[in-house]
Amino acid sequence: MPIQYYIYLCLALFSIGIIGVLTRRNAIIVFMCVELMLNAVNLLLVAFSKMHYGLAIGANPETTVGIDGQLFVFFIMVVAAAEVSVGLAIIVMMYRNTHSVDINFLNRLKN
Repeated sequence: MPIQYYIYLCLALFSIGIIGVLTRRNAIIVFMCVELMLNAVNLLLVAFSKMHYGLAIGANPETTVGIDGQLFVFFIMVVAAAEVSVGLAIIVMMYRNTHSVDINFLNRLKN
């Protein structure tokens, strides 16, 4: 499968995530859109890793050149898991205090 298909898919997923973050007011949907953007980047990293590994294995069958992207994906997933736990805790506490998950309501809490 050509790399362009992966690039187009990741571009579409990332764009949907950006549009969701910029237009939605629900904190849970914004949080899901941020996760969608992270997963689009992960998919692109794995696609490029696979492409470079395929090129490198043709030259040297004993190479480990293409696994760098997969290691980055692993670390991004670890950071995303920590983000999910902290983000959901913040959203739950926001709901307990305000009985709403509307982001615009947080501006009123400044005063």
